[in-house]
Amino acid sequence: MCKQVSDRPRPPKEWIPHDDVEDRPDSSSFPSGHTAAAVAFTAAVVPSWPLAGALCAVPAALVAVERVQSGAHYPSDVAAGAAVGLVSAWLVRHLPQLALRRWP
Repeated sequence: MCKQVSDRPRPPKEWIPHDDVEDRPDSSSFPSGHTAAAVAFTAAVVPSWPLAGALCAVPAALVAVERVQSGAHYPSDVAAGAAVGLVSAWLVRHLPQLALRRWP
């Protein structure tokens, strides 16, 4: 939903110093969905299995860096995607408990 609301264009092709720029999607740049998914998965794993979560953080960070390096996103797109991922993981973990407290 964030992508439809923001409708932010991708970084200009002139900013990308390599030829892979033609493979970029046409969808909105903000936020980075790849980063959101990688961070959400990592944040969801950490509370149950900290070591695995720490190991997942490495590829999640690499995904974020690659999205900027490839020209698919601005750094702020990746930061927002990470925030979306963290909030999503928190909601998945805590919403059932909050709902049970609210509706006995």
